[in-house]
Amino acid sequence: MSFELKVQKYIKEQQLIDKGDRLLIACSGGVDSMGLVHFFKNFKQNLEIELFVAHVDHMLRGETSREDRQFVEDFCHQHDIPVFSTSIPIPKLLQEEGGNSQALCRRERYGYFKELMEEYQIQKLVTAHHADDQLESILMALTKAGTLSGMKGMYTKRDFSIGSIIRPFLSVTKEEIREYLEENGGGYREDASNDKDDYTRNRFRHHVVPLLKKENNFVSSHAVQFAQTLQQDDDFLKTLAWERFPHIARQNGSRSFTVKIPLLQKEPVALQRRIILILLNYLYQSNNNESYRMISSILNLCSTVHGSATLHLPEQIIAKRFYEEIEFTEDRKTIHPSIGLQQVCLDGWTQLQNGLRLYIGEASNVVHAQEHHTKKFYFNSQCIPAPFFIRARRKGDRISLKGMDQPKRVSRLFIDEKIPLELRANWPLLVDGKDEVVAVLGLRVSNKLSTHQQDGDDSILLFSSKNSYDSSLN
Repeated sequence: MSFELKVQKYIKEQQLIDKGDRLLIACSGGVDSMGLVHFFKNFKQNLEIELFVAHVDHMLRGETSREDRQFVEDFCHQHDIPVFSTSIPIPKLLQEEGGNSQALCRRERYGYFKELMEEYQIQKLVTAHHADDQLESILMALTKAGTLSGMKGMYTKRDFSIGSIIRPFLSVTKEEIREYLEENGGGYREDASNDKDDYTRNRFRHHVVPLLKKENNFVSSHAVQFAQTLQQDDDFLKTLAWERFPHIARQNGSRSFTVKIPLLQKEPVALQRRIILILLNYLYQSNNNESYRMISSILNLCSTVHGSATLHLPEQIIAKRFYEEIEFTEDRKTIHPSIGLQQVCLDGWTQLQNGLRLYIGEASNVVHAQEHHTKKFYFNSQCIPAPFFIRARRKGDRISLKGMDQPKRVSRLFIDEKIPLELRANWPLLVDGKDEVVAVLGLRVSNKLSTHQQDGDDSILLFSSKNSYDSSLN
């Protein structure tokens, strides 16, 4: 079967395109997306569609990025295809927001596509994801977490903006796209970053997938079939779970539910997991809570109706079992922490709760603090300005640590340090005059502090602890 016939057959089987559709093709200028543009250019009249192209320059590769944009624009102008293009300063956004560059690129790129679809009433966004991409996605999901959502891979069609995203190339491989483009005399731009092993997907693409293809050259097609079957089965089971959910769980408030254990136990385990997932999506107002460990912990809590038990979940959600019912609600004691805002005095000791003591002052002063549990740090007062305060953690708090390129979420630090959930909301944080976290007292300090006095260090911080907060400050 020819490439074009294979794609046409897939489009018809999956009901991806209707007569009169307006399509927006996401085109980077690479071999996959240029193959997509060529295909729809050739079949525009046959499919009776309107064609548009969108390109985003992420400004990550300087002049090369600008040349990619120019290449796409020139091709579209040459073939009378309406083209939209923009440049988004990802490096600047990364500096301001931090985070993952790929995730930020995706967010901004799809935000631009959404705007175009709404402004020009375009029903479908077309991406060039192919069978090899599907295989890579499934393998990455299996390696990372093994969740069902990840194992399902990419859907051929899903809702987006005022219409949907469609992926008509999932039926073909990258090599088939390249051959098709070359046969049509089409050009494309190579992204040098695709040759590097810096990204997880690239490592799978360069090392794992070729090995699998040596075993079976059709492994990518099998991955597409596997994902499609899994998607269909999971969608059906989710429908059943939604039907059963109101009979098993009662909503008491925005973040409060009661689950009837005997009714849940009567359901097949496959439905139990999906009912718990629906509950978690309500509690966290998100569709990204498919944690195997969390779901298993809740199901384990539901395994008996004898006695009572409590399970602490993320974001101060607690699950309390009382015989035949489990109540999921916010832990009011930790939502409103007892630790208040306390200003730290300079050149003297500040007494904190639970016997903690803190000293901040000029490094030249003689400080009598040779207690066994005292930690000493030096810093530059220009980099860490006064006044200083002690307060509880707030949502979004981050701390810059030695050896890390990006600031780390304090909530993640608590998890990594295995701090009990009931202690996290009251854990004392030292913040400076800009409300930046200087230290999570008893755990870690900012990379702006040093155990040895450096050039320019004019201030000293001493922390004395003889209780459960005492840990290895480093």
